[in-house]
Amino acid sequence: MCAMVGLFTTTLQAQEVAGDSVMQHATGKKFSVGGYGEIAYSRNYFSDHVSRYSQPEQHKNDPSHGRFDIPHMVVYMGYDFGKGWTFGTEIEFEHGGTGIAYEKEDEEGGEWEQETEKGGEVELEQFWIQKTFSNAAHLKFGHIVVPVGLTNAYHEPLNFFTVYRPEGENTIMPSTWHQTGVSFWGRAGKFRYEAQFLAGLNADNFTNVGWVRKGHKSPLEFDVANKYGVALRIDNYSVPGLRLGLSGYYGQSIGNSYPRNANGVDAEYKGDVLIGAFDFTYKGHNWIVRGQADYGYLGDADQLKYVYNRLNSKSPYKHSAFVSKNAYAIGIEAGYDIFSQIQQLRDDNKKLFVFGRYEQYNPYASNTKGTAYDYTEVKRMAVGVNYHPVPQIAIKAEYSKRFLKSLYNNEPSVNIGVAYEGFFL
Repeated sequence: MCAMVGLFTTTLQAQEVAGDSVMQHATGKKFSVGGYGEIAYSRNYFSDHVSRYSQPEQHKNDPSHGRFDIPHMVVYMGYDFGKGWTFGTEIEFEHGGTGIAYEKEDEEGGEWEQETEKGGEVELEQFWIQKTFSNAAHLKFGHIVVPVGLTNAYHEPLNFFTVYRPEGENTIMPSTWHQTGVSFWGRAGKFRYEAQFLAGLNADNFTNVGWVRKGHKSPLEFDVANKYGVALRIDNYSVPGLRLGLSGYYGQSIGNSYPRNANGVDAEYKGDVLIGAFDFTYKGHNWIVRGQADYGYLGDADQLKYVYNRLNSKSPYKHSAFVSKNAYAIGIEAGYDIFSQIQQLRDDNKKLFVFGRYEQYNPYASNTKGTAYDYTEVKRMAVGVNYHPVPQIAIKAEYSKRFLKSLYNNEPSVNIGVAYEGFFL
C-alpha cells in the first residue's frame, strides 16, 4: 500500500498508486529504498488534565500546553528477485521510537535499575513476498496494510492537508491498519481491486474512546488467529482527475485472544465487526478535494466488558469501559493552489495550497446498557496552508478546533509540520 512514485511528481500520482507495492512503481532497479516522515509542533489551547471531561467546569481556564513530535518516520525497502517475485518491507518509527536503558542509582545504594527513556513505537508495518502473474493478478503473502477507508489506503503525509492524519478515521479504526495475511490485488481497465484474508481483530483491545482502533495490536509475540477477517477494496478511475473508492471489513472478534477461554462470554458470543467506507479524491483546475464516510457495527458490544481477559486485572487489556455497537466518521477537505496563478512559481513546480477541512466522528455512537460518554462526539474544523518548495516536501500550518457538546470545553489548537515522501535509491 505504498504511495511512492519514483520522485513523486504530483500528489495525485501518489494517490493513484497508493494501493500498489513498493516495487511496482520504484525506479526500475533491483533494490530500492524510500520512505516518508513528519515533524510536528502543536500548541493546544485547552486543558490536558485527566478529568477535563468528567469535571469540565474545573478546567475551563486551564493553561495551554505544547509539544514537539515526530508522528511517523518510515523506511521502505524493496527487492525484485525476477520472474515476477518481489519483496517489500516498511519499518516505522512512531513518535521517535522507544528507548529503555540501565542506570546506576547512587541515591539507592548504587543499585542498577532499568528505566524507560522515552515513549514511542517501532513497528514492522509491512513485510511481504509477492508473486505477479499479470497487471490484473498479484498475490501478496505476509504483513500487509489493510486498505479500509481513505487514510489507511492513502496514509502518506502528502495525501492529506492537515499536520496530523485526519482525526475521524484515525480515532475509530486502526491507522495505519496492518496485519499478517494474504492479499490478491490487480488492475483491470479503470478499476483497481483487492481482497485480503487476515487474522480477526481482538475484542479485548476495543475501547469506548477508540472503538476497534487497537484491535489489530497484540501484546504477545504473535498475532492470535482463533477468528478470521476479510477486507475488500475497489477503486475506479473512469473520470479524469477523480478516484472513487469503496472498502469494507468483516470478521469476528470475541475469543480471538490468548489464552482462549472455553467457557463464558468468550465462547458464547462472536463480536462481529463490520465496517463500510466510501472515499474519493479529485484533482483538477488547481484544486485537490478529498472526502470519506465510514460506518461501523460491532455485534455483542454489551458483552465485551465481561470477556475473560478484560475481567482479569493483570492482563494487558482494557478492563472497565463499555464499547459502542456503532461508530462513524465523515470528513471532507479542499485545497486550492494559489501559486498556479503565478507563472514563475508554476514553472518552478512550487505549490501553495490554501485549504479547509471539516469532519465529524464518534467512536461511541450508541450507548451501551444506558452508559453515555458524550465527550466522544466531535465536530472538527481546520484551515491552513501547505507549501511545497519541491514536490516531495510539504510545509504545513493550520488552525483547528474541536467542537464538543455544550457541557464540555471546545479544543482549539495551532499545528505546524514538515513532511516528506520519496524514493532515494
